[in-house]
Amino acid sequence: MLGPVQYIPIATTLVALTFAGVLLQRYQQRRTGPHLLWWSFGALTFALGTITESFTTLVGWNPAVFRMWYVTGALLGGAPLAQGTVYLLLPRRTAHRLTAALVGTIVAATACVALSPLNLALVEPHRLSGRVLAWSWVRAFSPFINLYALIFLVGGAAWSAWRFRRRAETHHRFVGNTLIAIGALLPGIGGAFTRFGHTEVLYVTEFIGLALIILGYRFNVAQPQPFRSHA
Repeated sequence: MLGPVQYIPIATTLVALTFAGVLLQRYQQRRTGPHLLWWSFGALTFALGTITESFTTLVGWNPAVFRMWYVTGALLGGAPLAQGTVYLLLPRRTAHRLTAALVGTIVAATACVALSPLNLALVEPHRLSGRVLAWSWVRAFSPFINLYALIFLVGGAAWSAWRFRRRAETHHRFVGNTLIAIGALLPGIGGAFTRFGHTEVLYVTEFIGLALIILGYRFNVAQPQPFRSHA
């Protein structure tokens, strides 16, 4: 029997698609900043991942949908968002080199996911799990990619929050980057639970994490407001 938690990805999908549109619109207005393109792509792939979760909840398990879920979730869950931060914080040449390495790794991992046989005995009708991949070694790709996302997305936001923490005129960016760092960390925690069969934890952390990232983004682009310390 399906519980309320299993319907959360439907809401997450709608929110992620809206956020992708907001980011793309900002890029079109500014006509600059590859980080905005990467972030909009990241929000879109995030939505694609939760769409597969929604489909599995409403319709049931499907092998093509499962493979799409693994690629968009385990491999692309946070990497494009992290790459946006790479372009925002690092020199362009370094960002290009990291892009080549990241894309090459994801392409190789995607090919392995596409070619791996599936252990249908482990399929659950309305739940997704990487355990279904018969080539279990394929799952070793995701920790490396997720570590990359952790370093640049969570680490980049945390470093920015630290940099903006002392100045009153940048306090809104301190708050925004703190929220982004926390929000980016949550889906990774949820993804770890999926390795032990607790996929519903991922559904919750995806939604909360995305909500925090959007709230943090809104703080970052807001006009600075006067801030008085109560210390």
